[in-house]
Amino acid sequence: MVVSKKAPSKRKAKTQFTAEELLCLPATGCRLELVKGNLYEMAPAGWRHGRVAMKIGRLLDAYVETARLGYVSAAETGFILQRNPDTVRAPDTAFVSRDRLSEEETPDGYLEIAPDLAVEVVSPSDRPREIHDKVADWLNAGTRMVWVIRPAQRTVTVHRPPDLVEELTETAILNGADVIPGFSCLVGDLFA
Repeated sequence: MVVSKKAPSKRKAKTQFTAEELLCLPATGCRLELVKGNLYEMAPAGWRHGRVAMKIGRLLDAYVETARLGYVSAAETGFILQRNPDTVRAPDTAFVSRDRLSEEETPDGYLEIAPDLAVEVVSPSDRPREIHDKVADWLNAGTRMVWVIRPAQRTVTVHRPPDLVEELTETAILNGADVIPGFSCLVGDLFA
């Protein structure tokens, strides 16, 4: 990630980054996440991924705003999940309750709290281990619920701590349980 205009020297290239350094990196056209101080580059999302992420984000935001429950963030919003070494993850959609974050507390940089809900939309390039690691990072940091949406299979997997996992098909109802009380939608509607 470090680009030098000078001839190579004996200085070692930077390999560990902080959340603050990640925030200040120049745009590369790819999304970056920081996992235990190491940068990971991800290609931009494909069309189907983007449509599904937008649909769930729009549905959540409309409901959460009307019910005045908190805040929904769009894709690529970073959350600091761990320090020393730093981990900054960016879900496709996230929800933070009003009880945990007031309007006055919203920083320009990353939030240093885990969201109450993290939504990950799986792309064709995502590997099962990568998805597993993301879910584990969210739950270990205190996220109360993670939705893993798989457009190719038309399913949603709901993860809750400590190890509750529920697989929903397109005819099932996805609900916010006690994290976003009263929210629900048909899983199949996410792919319409």
